[in-house]
Amino acid sequence: MTRASGSTGPSPAGGGPVPSLNENELVVLGSAAEGDTYAVIAARLGWNPKSVNKMAYRAARKLGARNITHAVFLACQAGILDGRPRRHGDHAGYAAHVARKEEPCEACWIGERAYRTERRRARKAAETAKADAA
Repeated sequence: MTRASGSTGPSPAGGGPVPSLNENELVVLGSAAEGDTYAVIAARLGWNPKSVNKMAYRAARKLGARNITHAVFLACQAGILDGRPRRHGDHAGYAAHVARKEEPCEACWIGERAYRTERRRARKAAETAKADAA
């Protein structure tokens, strides 16, 4: 695996956006972190080894890693695998909470409500402008 040009992994100090990994990518990363090979992961989960390889590649690419080992390292630094509590600002906001199937923190709810209010206001303004033009 090669790193995409200009792509960097999540900041070790936190504060940057953390890529959203799907459930399968998290399973593969977690199993790789435990030392399992792709063949072992595939056999245990009943998947094709090529599918496991592709999921690992996608996860590594999303994290900006050079290989699966580097992806595990970056995922641990970002708090994706190690389960440490994350400070607000270490994630992408409301959508990141939803993707991780967790209750959004208060700051994310406030931001989401403000965003939705603004989108409603913009839609109403566009509808009014369209009606006035007709």
